[in-house]
Amino acid sequence: MRSAQVTIKDIAEQLRISPSTVSRALKDHPDISKGTKKAVRELAEALGYEPNAIALSLLSSRSNNIGLIIPEIVHYFFSTVISGIEDVANDAGYHVIICQSNESYSREVKNVHALLSSRIEGLLLSISKETRDLDHLKNLKKKNIPIVFFDRVPNDFQADQVVIDDYNGAYQAVKHLIDVGCRQIAYLGTTKDMGIGRDRYNGYIQALKDHKLSIDERLIVECDTYKAARLITRKLIYESTPVDGIFAVNDLTAIGALQTAKECGKKIPEEMAIVGFSNDIYSNMTDPSLTTVEQFGYKMGQHAARMLLDRLFSKGEYPSVKEVIKSELIVRGSTVEQHNL
Repeated sequence: MRSAQVTIKDIAEQLRISPSTVSRALKDHPDISKGTKKAVRELAEALGYEPNAIALSLLSSRSNNIGLIIPEIVHYFFSTVISGIEDVANDAGYHVIICQSNESYSREVKNVHALLSSRIEGLLLSISKETRDLDHLKNLKKKNIPIVFFDRVPNDFQADQVVIDDYNGAYQAVKHLIDVGCRQIAYLGTTKDMGIGRDRYNGYIQALKDHKLSIDERLIVECDTYKAARLITRKLIYESTPVDGIFAVNDLTAIGALQTAKECGKKIPEEMAIVGFSNDIYSNMTDPSLTTVEQFGYKMGQHAARMLLDRLFSKGEYPSVKEVIKSELIVRGSTVEQHNL
């Protein structure tokens, strides 16, 4: 049994005709006899012949490939985004080539080059934490390959984007902590070089200001992973400032904070209330369950894919579009006692 892909040349050799005759027979060319067409098609089916997608795309100038780069596939949020993107793209006849940057700028650049080699028609991208230099993306624009950013959006780059209302989501999360009695609220955030970091930080700050609470820089920490939260939360608890609330930029960070607080003897939510962001699959499995901000990953993926397809199908130029999806606060046991829910 052959392990390599069957080619037109293989069919031609077995039928003792030229490869060009096989090619034309498969395309139902009128110059080829019905008998030859029948023989070619039957053998092609028997051998499991599949047309070479790359070769066909070179002839048609279309690949029907869309590139997708995400920071990490293991994140529940990004897995839901992928599902939304693939459902829309596949319905439109497009294939999605998925790459992950693993939060590495250099790997993101390599992903872009690899996707270019695969002749993508457009790119969907959520940038890595390390990404500052955007030359690899500017190169795509020079090649007239449309880009749609989702969730993580770089500053000062003109392209379509789909984001959650990070500012309002953060504001509502911190307001909720204040409403349940918290007065010393820590913010475990991410870099402000990304839109989500800047907007969620600003939402946190504004909620404190609107409720006449002081802003303590010691309670604002760049901490956006489970492992980092385990270390930072312990430090926050044992320092002189009595932290009674934590707003974390994502659910895994919030879960790290919650588990550490419990290990340090804190009663959740009586002595410390915690809110995350994204409504991860694990957020309802913690003890107590985690209050969080629903980020609607599947919906974001659908909207991003449709936006990119609109670019691919449109004629002419039009200004970059920003679509903002409304978030929703999901209140659970980490901020309100269960019998009050």
